[in-house]
Amino acid sequence: MNDMSLPEYGLEAGLRFACVLNGRGGAVARNWTEVRGWQPGDGVLWIHLERDAPEAQDWIRSESGVDPVVGEALLAEETRPRVEAIGDGLLVILRGISRIAEDSESELGGNIDYVPLHLWIDGQRVITLRDGEHYLMTLRDLRTALAAGSGVTRPGELLARIAERLVADLEPVLERMDDEVDSLEDAVLEKAEAGATRVMDPAANQEVRHRLSDLRRQAVHLRRYLTPQRDALNRLQREESDWISQRDRVLLREDIDKLLRFIEYLDAIRDRAIILHEDLSALVSERIAFSSMRISRASNRLTALAAVVLPPSLIAGIWGMNVGGVPYNQDPLGFVYLGGVCAASSVVVLVMMRLLKWI
Repeated sequence: MNDMSLPEYGLEAGLRFACVLNGRGGAVARNWTEVRGWQPGDGVLWIHLERDAPEAQDWIRSESGVDPVVGEALLAEETRPRVEAIGDGLLVILRGISRIAEDSESELGGNIDYVPLHLWIDGQRVITLRDGEHYLMTLRDLRTALAAGSGVTRPGELLARIAERLVADLEPVLERMDDEVDSLEDAVLEKAEAGATRVMDPAANQEVRHRLSDLRRQAVHLRRYLTPQRDALNRLQREESDWISQRDRVLLREDIDKLLRFIEYLDAIRDRAIILHEDLSALVSERIAFSSMRISRASNRLTALAAVVLPPSLIAGIWGMNVGGVPYNQDPLGFVYLGGVCAASSVVVLVMMRLLKWI
């Protein structure tokens, strides 16, 4: 039997990898034939399967030896994080997320892949399953550590380390969400400092609104995913299985505390996004109101000008008719009289508008 090595990953249908822990931080790789021939005296077996692969489903139902109820729960498609004690083993269903690459520039709204992880653990065997199209770095990290001889040595430690990595993989996601909130906050403050007189950019405002909506939606989804995960880890930490040591329970308790902080952090991110959305809406409303006020003032000025010019226009129109009998038609001072009447009527209109506070 050869030491476990990374190139053996996923060479057989339905089997991502299998190994027997050597109790010293290393492991020995197993194939399907060796898995079928495994006995409890050979050491702790860890077998990782593709939940939706026919080969894995047949093995779970027909050859694994687990209770049929446990087998169906391990193969169930729709699951929620939970922990159930069945005999001397534990059925554990958790959810992880695919780790986001540090140089990834994709937006938060669509790059988080939620990965269900189904586990059956007893004192001698650990069975883990995930869907074939998903990718979970948590198990790969643990397997890499085993290949290097610095991995887990017991089933309880393996369970605690899986929970630890699932929680740790959340941190870069939350950091990116926090950076996104900071970026949007700077954008909204920049708009506010520009003042109400600056011309609005509807496309930019729409982009900020869209990013805020995505961020709030992401926070809600993550919180909905973390809350049952917290409850499952709480239940797991209280289990009295002999193969879960006190050190494993301490590690699980630390994971729960970190998860609680992440939930509070998500609430803060969501609240900040809501406040920024309200601030942006208020800013847009303020600028719309300012623009409306400017338009109203211009309209009032035009109305006042029309009112002042109306009486002279009326008088000039009457005297401009080409009919007989127009007063002062033959008087040399007729134009002067007419100009005076026009000026006087304009003054009267201005005084009346002042008294009525229309201008």
